[in-house]
Amino acid sequence: MDNIIIQNKNWWQRNWKWLIPSTVIMFGLLMFLFSGLGGAATDISKAYAEKDLYNNAFEKVKANDKASKVLGELQPIDNLAILEGSVNYSNDNKTIKSSIRIVGSKARGKLDIIADKVDDVWGYKLINVRVKQPKDQKQTIAILSLD
Repeated sequence: MDNIIIQNKNWWQRNWKWLIPSTVIMFGLLMFLFSGLGGAATDISKAYAEKDLYNNAFEKVKANDKASKVLGELQPIDNLAILEGSVNYSNDNKTIKSSIRIVGSKARGKLDIIADKVDDVWGYKLINVRVKQPKDQKQTIAILSLD
């Protein structure tokens, strides 16, 4: 009978398959959190919850004669428009500066909003529509301006 020596694998040889991917994922998560992108993601997620902010501004744009004439019939604001746009909260999440896309039957552009939240109601300081396309219609329409 032959004696066979059985060698046990060391810890690294047994566990490298899960240790390396786990380390990379943890490092990536830490980089994300400390890079400031975590704050941007938090702002965007808060903006999704603020449906009244965007809907009320959208209604003001629809009621504006010049905006209606230039943009045509407006498509409703969807969640993807908020994700594609920019959102910046300040003043302990009581002030927002946001820019989202807006699409009409004649033109498309960006809806810029600056607003303050007082007693759970958004008060608008600025609502602008920047018409981007078509190029010959490029302009900024002030719906509500800073005073």
